[in-house]
Amino acid sequence: MKKFATLFGAALMAGSALCAAQAYAADDLTITSWGGAYQESQRKAFFEPFIAAGNKVTEAEYNGEIAKIRAMVEAKAVTWDVVDVDTQTALAGCAEGTFETIDWGKLGLDKSKFIGGDVTDCAVPNILYSTVAAYDTTKTKDPANLFEALFDTTKFPGKRALQKSPFVNLEWALMADGVAPEDVYKVLGTDEGVERAFKKLDTIKKDVVWWESGAQGPQLLADGQVVFATSWNGRFYNAIKTDKKPFKIIWDRQAPDWDWWAIPKGTPKLDGAYRFITFASQPQLMADQTKYISYGPANKDAAPLIDPAILPDLPSAPDNLKTVFYPDPQFWGDKGDELRERFNAWLAQ
Repeated sequence: MKKFATLFGAALMAGSALCAAQAYAADDLTITSWGGAYQESQRKAFFEPFIAAGNKVTEAEYNGEIAKIRAMVEAKAVTWDVVDVDTQTALAGCAEGTFETIDWGKLGLDKSKFIGGDVTDCAVPNILYSTVAAYDTTKTKDPANLFEALFDTTKFPGKRALQKSPFVNLEWALMADGVAPEDVYKVLGTDEGVERAFKKLDTIKKDVVWWESGAQGPQLLADGQVVFATSWNGRFYNAIKTDKKPFKIIWDRQAPDWDWWAIPKGTPKLDGAYRFITFASQPQLMADQTKYISYGPANKDAAPLIDPAILPDLPSAPDNLKTVFYPDPQFWGDKGDELRERFNAWLAQ
């Protein structure tokens, strides 16, 4: 702008400043995520540096409900410019036209560098997280494996905290009942397989405390209300590292998934949304996020930049992947509504 003023005079400089201010205001992005320790990690790694680079960000939180995003898009009143979504939401939103199709050329990013980059056309992967179980080492001895922890109420009497969702719980139930991991979705895709999974869950139903937000699992464990709890690994990491809780994560049969940056279709700030995603996908910034929460960066180029001391706490650490179970996002995209309805009916029985 100084060069502009020198060439064309102070009067034009004032007009230019007004235009710049208007453009700046137009790029006041509203970025929506999941709150808690996870959004705090995004704030430190991405939002604050993005603001320092001359941008403006308004944060919002939600519980992952696609219905709210869909309603904005259908009403042509989009107020969220970038949203952090899970894989099921990314796939569903892409199929129904709720999210913009991502132009990787416009991002200036190499899709092949991103773990999961080819899963959907409508979102950019940012982290790999995992659903895991944990226990308080001062109160509970080491279980032999995940299924002993969750389903052996004789050896480990007491309550278990599980997410109030069929996702992962049905898969774990089938594996605990003897189904090989590679056959889980073949079995779960049948009526008999669904009944088998719920029959296994019946064996612990009276011993389950159901949680709905990621912070509840660690809190129930800290309060001594349960002997084992499931949640996302970053929630337990935060409890261990920040709150100094004597918890231990059970990595056996961890169930990894991605979170993604998606752009609601029709945002008036599309260019700004692209600019933010490009910024937040820089390898160094993605590596920086691991300082605040133990989720693995989706950009492969970030891996060499991660502090070696942090690596053992990431889902992607080799020792944590020995018995990994990868949920099938396409299966849940196709069958999710049906199984959630069945799950809710089972809970009400």
